[in-house]
Amino acid sequence: MDLSLEFSPDLIVAFLTLFVLEIVLGIDNVIFISILASKLPAEQQAKARNLGLSLAMITRIGLLFVASWIISLTNDLFELFGMGFSGRDLILIVGGLFLIYKAVLEIHEKLEGGGEKGGNGKAVTFGAVIAQILLLDIVFSFDSVITAVGMVDSLLVIVVAVVLSFGVMLFSSKYIFAFVNKHPTVKMLALAFLVLIGVTLIADGFEVKIDKALIYVPIAFAIIVEALNLRYRSRQEKKSGTHVDPVKLRQPYTEAQDDDATAAATSSGPTDGPRGAIS
Repeated sequence: MDLSLEFSPDLIVAFLTLFVLEIVLGIDNVIFISILASKLPAEQQAKARNLGLSLAMITRIGLLFVASWIISLTNDLFELFGMGFSGRDLILIVGGLFLIYKAVLEIHEKLEGGGEKGGNGKAVTFGAVIAQILLLDIVFSFDSVITAVGMVDSLLVIVVAVVLSFGVMLFSSKYIFAFVNKHPTVKMLALAFLVLIGVTLIADGFEVKIDKALIYVPIAFAIIVEALNLRYRSRQEKKSGTHVDPVKLRQPYTEAQDDDATAAATSSGPTDGPRGAIS
C-alpha cells in the first residue's frame, strides 16, 4: 500500500463503495457509543459521543498504517481440537463476548432496574465509558481495516474514505442518540442488534462465516416495522390529543423499596387467615 493517487473510474467506484461500507459498518459503533454515553450525566454525553467517534477514527487510521501487521494476525497461533486460532480470531471472539455481555447487561438493567449504575452498584464514570468505547473501537476496526485493504491499494483513498465517513457519523450521532433514547422500543431493538453483531463476531472468530445480509436485512426490516409503529402512535396521539408511552421500562430498584417490600412480606404471619375467611 502507498500514498500515491492516480484518478481512474475504478478508483472512484472503489472509493464510493468503501465510503458507503464504512458508514454501514460504523452504524453498530454509533449505536454502542450512544447507549454507553446515555449512562453518563447529560452534560458529559455529547463529549463522550464525540470523543468516542474521534477515537474510533484515529484507531482505524492508525491500524491502516500497520496494515501489514494486521494481515499477519490472520496466521494461526495455535490449534485447539483441530481448529487453528489466529490473533484476529482471538480478538473477534473476546470482542464479541464483551459486546454480548454489555448488551445483555443493558437489557437487564432496563427491564429490572439499575439506572446509571453498573452491576456492582457504582456510578458509571466518564473514563470507564471511554475505555469501553475504545475497546470496541479496536475490535470493530480490525475487520474494517482488513476489508478496506482488500478493496483498495491506495492508503490515501482509504484514509479519506474513513475520515469522510466518520464526519457523517459524527454529524448524525446526536440525532441517532436522541432518537434511540427517546423511544424505549427502538433502544431495545438496538441492543438486540448489538447482541447479533456480537454473535457474528464470535462466529467469525471460529471461522464460521455468516453472510452479513442475513443479519442486516432482518434488522433493517425490524427498523422499518418499528418506524411504522412510531408513525402510527404519533398519528393516534394527534387524534386523541394525549401522549401515550408505548413501553415503560423499570426504574432503579432502590434499597428503600427493597426494605419496604421485605417489611410488607413479613408483616403478614402464618396466623393470618385466608382472604375472605369469616371470623
